[in-house]
Amino acid sequence: MPLPQYDEIHVISDLHMGGETGFQILRETGRLAGFIRWVAAQKPEGRVALVLNGDIIDTLAEESGGYIAVDNAETVVKRIMADPAFAPIWASLADFVKTANRTLVMALGNHDLELSFPMVQRAVVERLAGADLLARARIEFSTMGAGYTCLVGGARVFCTHGNEVDAWNYVRYEDLAKAARRLNSGRSLKAGDWEPNAGTKMVKDVMNKVKGQYPWIDLLKPEMTAAVGVLLALDPGQLDKINRLIPVIGEKVEGSREVDQRLSAEGFIAPAKKQARPVAVESLLGPNLMEGLRSGAGKDRPSADALLLAAEKQYKTGSAVTDPRDETLGTGQYLWDRLTGWFTGVSKIEALRRALKDWLKGDKTFEIADRDDACKEVVDSVGQGIHFIVTGHTHLERAIDLGGGRFYFNCGTWIRLLRFTEAMLASEETFKPVYELLVKGRMKDIDQAVFDRQPFVLPQQSAVCIRADEDGTVVGELAHIAGTDPVTRLIIQQFTR
Repeated sequence: MPLPQYDEIHVISDLHMGGETGFQILRETGRLAGFIRWVAAQKPEGRVALVLNGDIIDTLAEESGGYIAVDNAETVVKRIMADPAFAPIWASLADFVKTANRTLVMALGNHDLELSFPMVQRAVVERLAGADLLARARIEFSTMGAGYTCLVGGARVFCTHGNEVDAWNYVRYEDLAKAARRLNSGRSLKAGDWEPNAGTKMVKDVMNKVKGQYPWIDLLKPEMTAAVGVLLALDPGQLDKINRLIPVIGEKVEGSREVDQRLSAEGFIAPAKKQARPVAVESLLGPNLMEGLRSGAGKDRPSADALLLAAEKQYKTGSAVTDPRDETLGTGQYLWDRLTGWFTGVSKIEALRRALKDWLKGDKTFEIADRDDACKEVVDSVGQGIHFIVTGHTHLERAIDLGGGRFYFNCGTWIRLLRFTEAMLASEETFKPVYELLVKGRMKDIDQAVFDRQPFVLPQQSAVCIRADEDGTVVGELAHIAGTDPVTRLIIQQFTR
């Protein structure tokens, strides 16, 4: 099988260029432009590739009129490329493809599906290369879920975004191809022809509305415990949106049955629909908070168990539930507004701190050697002949020696990441300023926040480099990118094959 051959490749992922000012989650745009220029200058006489490994742009952050931009896809993408916040990045990419022996690979993620449409690809090529035929030939698209495979020295490298094995965010590439064919032939996309996945619904129907007041909501990790739980506690006024998220979680459970080894040929056959299982309400609380709630129960108040059972019943039946005081409450009110209010001695700040202690106990989200689900499932779906596997999607960098001369990398993200530390959660006193910062919700304040002498926003823009050395060895590196002009690379982990 003939494959493109490079002396080195550089892989970055999850840039998420998109959204209007105030709604953008990519901050280090100057650094990213500088990094692209740095890659362009490497090994002038050798062959060098830059792989943008999915979620390059973020059309889910745009007002496109639907879950996917269809008739206005080209307009939406052109707006992103022209946005002053992102224009320097596209200018550096244009310079990159005008450089001899360089190749730019643009792979599809789950936030930039429109890059699979021919008219959008033409718009991108026109922006980067114009009429320069050599520059146009240096741009490749990998947009149908197959990933991108190449050789570096004697090692075979496979790059894929990673959503292919994520039940929240899998993409039906056959349906996407059908949409592209219709649009390219001048036909419209009918309602129901494109069914969004659970992750897309969560972003467009819930998170985007929440971000208007809490722009940090999709920056907190882990998102389905820390992020959703924090929102539940901070603002009961947002709970109607979270109520809409609960069925989406149920849909995710259904999706996890539906998607099995999506990278394999068998995974593309969609089985019959199954009944989604409800999510246990207790999982949104945890033993620390539950213990505090139960210990404070008074004899004239319903028990925590009774309230949880009522909330669970409401979710399963879709009906309103009346508590012992004949007050009709929603699921969200049971979880936070009422649960924390019924019991003495537990402030909302302390309740959230206790819950976070539970949710984050034993959490390995930020451990680069942790074989998380994305790693396990992608590795299981890839043949033994692949020596370096590189993903993105989770926003969490990884560098893992798989044994036998095989390695796994996740190249992380360039957007802001927020992390609760043990020092922040040590006591109600240490957590109070963090809580107040999140309640205020201003991204400017979050960008400047420092707790326990550490910035709240992780200074972590990640890249993977795989290069062939003169002695025949192939080296894979996970690095953090610092500076702007010039940029510097801090090697976090290095493997040699």
